[in-house]
Amino acid sequence: MLRQHSYPNCNRFHLYKQKKRLVTKAIQKHSFINTSKDLEKQIKDNIHHCLVHSDLKCGKKTRGKVRDIYELDNMLVFVTTDRQSAFNRVLTQIPFKGQVLNMTSAWWFDKTKHIINNALISVPDPSVSVMKKLEVIPIEFIVRGYMTGSTETSLWTHYQNGSRNYCGNELPDGMRKNEKLKKNIITPTTKDIIDRPITPDEIIAEKHMTEKEWEYLSDVALKLFAFGQIEAARRGLLLVDTKYEFGKDQLGNMYLIDEIHTPDSSRYWILDTYEEQMNNEKEPDSIDKEFLRRWFADNCNPYQDIKLPDAPEELICELSKRYIYLYETITGETFKPVTPDENNSRMDQVCESIMRLK
Repeated sequence: MLRQHSYPNCNRFHLYKQKKRLVTKAIQKHSFINTSKDLEKQIKDNIHHCLVHSDLKCGKKTRGKVRDIYELDNMLVFVTTDRQSAFNRVLTQIPFKGQVLNMTSAWWFDKTKHIINNALISVPDPSVSVMKKLEVIPIEFIVRGYMTGSTETSLWTHYQNGSRNYCGNELPDGMRKNEKLKKNIITPTTKDIIDRPITPDEIIAEKHMTEKEWEYLSDVALKLFAFGQIEAARRGLLLVDTKYEFGKDQLGNMYLIDEIHTPDSSRYWILDTYEEQMNNEKEPDSIDKEFLRRWFADNCNPYQDIKLPDAPEELICELSKRYIYLYETITGETFKPVTPDENNSRMDQVCESIMRLK
């Protein structure tokens, strides 16, 4: 049950100092992301002009935590908003996040066709993807390469609580947080309002998929992750963990759907500083949303509180910069943000891109 969060009585100056300390800690004191002054200005100028809601006035709409999905006659339209989620809820909004996620996925979809076909048809706007209509496999394939995490379903949380078998994976004693696993593992969850960890045997017994489908898709998930780790390492990054979702057509052909290796679905660390951070018993330098999770966890109970504190502007800007940095590092392309103009909001621009499809 959600509860109303209450803050201790203290003066405004003390609250300000406490908040600044927590923000500084959350962004790890020194940002390792170099961003041009022009891009920093664009990020700040668009904090209150994010793409948060969409209304295409066509098709059946399903609102997810981040994506709004419109079901048309022969296709699905995914609008990736700037909403930021964690702990099974929306926390805040991040400038250009939707564009980064959508364009990063499109890049990875193109690079992984040799492993499995994907549902992507076209990208008419940086925040929009047009997808094939498929029957969704009701399981998320969480692939992990490291002992880490902070949420209730994370590997480290379960391990720290004494579990040595998670989703059918045996784990040795004596592991440290953020330590590399001996081999990559899959810890699947159901696709419910609140994700439920599940074992392969339970997946088959509950008829979420057949044994043959599980064997095929689990092999594909591990191959996608291994490929992602190699490509990330070539760019000075560690792909720590991620999730994959799949769907099938009427003939039973499997497709990769939703997103792939984005900073929302994945955890990335900086390769060059990982060993040093581990030796100094510090958190790895990350370019994902983990530090945002930690900030909210330090400031409230994000699972139970009805109202959450507002994320500080410095933290929002830092996360936007990290998302953009990841896009540019992975793709090798310069990020070109699409911003509202005098006559059109981002929602207007998205609608125009969809109209051109008809």
